[in-house]
Amino acid sequence: MAEGARSDGRLPLTILGGFLGAGKSTWLRHQLHQGRFRDHAILVNEAAETPVDNLLLAGALRLGVLAGGCACCTGQAALVAALRALCNDASGAEAGRIGGVLLETSGLADPGRIAAAIAADPVLSRRLALRETLVLVDGLHGARQLADEGLARAQIEAADALILTKPVEAADLGRLALTLRRMNPHAALSAAEQGVAVPLPSVPDDLRPLDLPPLGPAEPITPHRLAVGQDGGWVALSTWLSALLHARGDDIVRIKGVVRTPAGRLLLQSVRRVVQPPEILPDDDAALAGPAPEEGVIVLIGRGMTAETLERSWRRFGA
Repeated sequence: MAEGARSDGRLPLTILGGFLGAGKSTWLRHQLHQGRFRDHAILVNEAAETPVDNLLLAGALRLGVLAGGCACCTGQAALVAALRALCNDASGAEAGRIGGVLLETSGLADPGRIAAAIAADPVLSRRLALRETLVLVDGLHGARQLADEGLARAQIEAADALILTKPVEAADLGRLALTLRRMNPHAALSAAEQGVAVPLPSVPDDLRPLDLPPLGPAEPITPHRLAVGQDGGWVALSTWLSALLHARGDDIVRIKGVVRTPAGRLLLQSVRRVVQPPEILPDDDAALAGPAPEEGVIVLIGRGMTAETLERSWRRFGA
C-alpha cells in the first residue's frame, strides 16, 4: 500500500489554495524537495490557457495540468474527469504507487466550492477523502486582498490550515495573523518563506486585527494571453512591463510567462507591482515538469484590461 493510502481504500486529497501570487507553487516545490507528498499525484489548475506554474514542480510522482478554466466553475467538469481518471489509475495501472492526490488550485478558485463539487460527485465521493485544505496568504499583499476581494475572504474561510508567505514587518504580519485568526479561528496558522517554515512573529497585546470594510460590486478578474514573440526582444519587453506596472499596477494582479532572453529561457513572474527574481529554465524540455512551456507568451491577470488593448499597447512599444 502506498504511504498515504487509507485503510478504507479512498485516496486522501489535499487542496492547496490561495489568492493569485500567494506562492503556492513555490511552497509546493519546497515540500516536494523535502519528500512531502512524494507518493502523491499532483494536479495543477490554471485559469489561463497557457500553463506556467507546473514548471516549478519537478520531482512530482505524477503531474497533470488543467489549464484554461477555474476548477470551481468553468473548469469543474474537466477537474472531475481528471480526478476520476487518477482514481482509476490508482486502483489499476498504478495500484500501490499513488498514495494520495494534491490539487493546486488557480488563484481565482474558491477551495470550498471545489470540495463541495467533489463531495457531490457520486464517484469521487466514494474514491477520495478530503484530508485538508491548505490556503496560502500573501504577507505582502494579503491585507489589501482581504480589504478588496471577496474571493480572498472565502479562501480563508474554507481553510483547515493557513500559511502566511512572504514575511514583512513584524507588526504588519502580526496584524494580518490576528485578522486571519478572527476570520477562521479553527484553522492552524503558520508562516513560510520560499517554502521554508519560519516562526510567526510575537504579537503585542495592544495590536488589533485589520478593520475590513464591507465589499461592494467589483469587476471580475480575468486572464489575458499576450504573444510577445520569440526573437529575444527582452529589453523592449522588460521596459514595457515596467511602464505597464507603473501605470496599471493596481489593476494587474499577476503576470507570468516564459520568454527568451540573452541568458536563456526566463520564467517571468510578478504580483501587482512586485517583480519576482527571474529564474532561468533549462533548454531541455525533458528537464521540466509537465507540458513544455510556450515561449514568447505571457499571461496578464487583472481588471480593466482587454486582450486587444494589451496587444495594441505592446505592438506600439515593441515594434
